[in-house]
Amino acid sequence: MQREDYTVAWICALPIERTAVVCLLDEKHPDLVNSKTDSNKYTLGKIGQHNVAVVGLPSYGVTSAAVVVTNMKSAFPSLRFALMVGIGGGVPSDSNDIRLGDIVVSKPYNDHPGVIQYDFGRVEVGSVFRRIGHLNRPPEEVLSTLNDLEAEHLYDEPRFPSLLEDCFAKYPKWAAACTRSTADRLYEIEYDHANPMETTNCQSCDISRLVTRPIRESTVSVIHYGLIGSGNQVVKDARQRERLRQETGVLCFEMEAAGLMNSLPSLVVRGISDYADSHKNKQWQPYAAAVAAAYAKELLCRVPLIETATQTDGGHGDGPLQRTSPSQVADLIQNFTFGDHANVTYNTYNQPEKSARKS
Repeated sequence: MQREDYTVAWICALPIERTAVVCLLDEKHPDLVNSKTDSNKYTLGKIGQHNVAVVGLPSYGVTSAAVVVTNMKSAFPSLRFALMVGIGGGVPSDSNDIRLGDIVVSKPYNDHPGVIQYDFGRVEVGSVFRRIGHLNRPPEEVLSTLNDLEAEHLYDEPRFPSLLEDCFAKYPKWAAACTRSTADRLYEIEYDHANPMETTNCQSCDISRLVTRPIRESTVSVIHYGLIGSGNQVVKDARQRERLRQETGVLCFEMEAAGLMNSLPSLVVRGISDYADSHKNKQWQPYAAAVAAAYAKELLCRVPLIETATQTDGGHGDGPLQRTSPSQVADLIQNFTFGDHANVTYNTYNQPEKSARKS
């Protein structure tokens, strides 16, 4: 395999997110030698018909993601798009019954490309915060496949649960780490975590402050399509979560996608591991990472294959993307943050007007 043969970038922030995709690879390829200027560590392989380069981020945040993808584009000149796959903080409401273990997929609506950088903007007169900047849409070939898959799931069962089962059968150690928890507690917005020393559970929290929700008959993860909020800080406060939901209509929060969108066409897939509140812990993270990766694999297996330069002209072409020098990182970062200075509006996909409430 040559570098020009790899057409899909798969980007992860956490080790468990990387493990999730590596365990789902249909084939694993030998490593290639990096250039002296590329500090990324890649895992190479195949999913369906697509040759995939998997990379992890050295640190959280949109800037780290921008630097990594810059080096990646230089290393793999035929990259067509990226999948940013991992965990996220869910934003439940009366209109969107998002639960732990569910999946949120970025999908454009109106002027929004599927991802909103919620913490970038300016403060105007009256202390009004106006979000500015413009992020690019996911690639049309991926969006077309996404729409096709969304429609199919309305009348047929999804494949990702069986993909996950096959993965767990092949890697029992990983399966043990991804045991699906039965604890899914959503507390009222105004109720904070009772004991800061309890970082792995809510044993001291008042169960009378739990939000009452209908019991789901199936344990299969529900897929939600809409806007994802991306920023440089972890959202760990239910009041902030609710305020941003009302302003933007986002379905979940994460910390890296805004660093990719203008560097490489990208789709974001997040498994919900917490509710972006003070009760946040890591209990659901492995399962959420695994189920997000399984869904992303189902989607990628449906994306049409396009020949690379090495397949069409013996490797003498430049590939569909131009090489990007690492010296352009600063320009890239400014590009994805400032963009065309387009103001963000609040008429968004799946925007709910009511909060999740106690019944």
